[in-house]
Amino acid sequence: MNITLETPEDTEALGAALWQALPEKCLLFLYGELGAGKTTLVRGLLRAAGHQGAVKSPTYTLVEEYEVNGRRLFHFDLYRLKDPEELEWMGMDDYLNQNALCCIEWPQMGAGFLPTADLEVRLNYFQQQRTAEINVLAKNRLSDIKLNWKNNNLLL
Repeated sequence: MNITLETPEDTEALGAALWQALPEKCLLFLYGELGAGKTTLVRGLLRAAGHQGAVKSPTYTLVEEYEVNGRRLFHFDLYRLKDPEELEWMGMDDYLNQNALCCIEWPQMGAGFLPTADLEVRLNYFQQQRTAEINVLAKNRLSDIKLNWKNNNLLL
């Protein structure tokens, strides 16, 4: 499914819609070039959850942990990862086995170590046009997800 994102606020709104649609335990891969809006989308997820504080990309820390209203979210940025085996050292399996939404920016950097995502979002931009391509990869686990986008219920 492709969605047009006209503004950064649309990207945050997509994150908010995903927060409402996704189960509590979910692995979400976020693809896109630098500046495509990956962290903006995660900010939307967290704002919808009720998080009031800053949301920054964990480029240097690799992971930011949030607990909001009884739900957990782990935000990973693997851009600076040198070797996928570093994920074992940082305890990635422990994070992924928790009852939490795990959002991973630059998942291709963890290829061969990360499991298949439940859902992937590919953020693209060309000139002033931004789009989000959403793909459900774990159809048996995430069947019939309805995304409320701009007052329309979209089946993913």
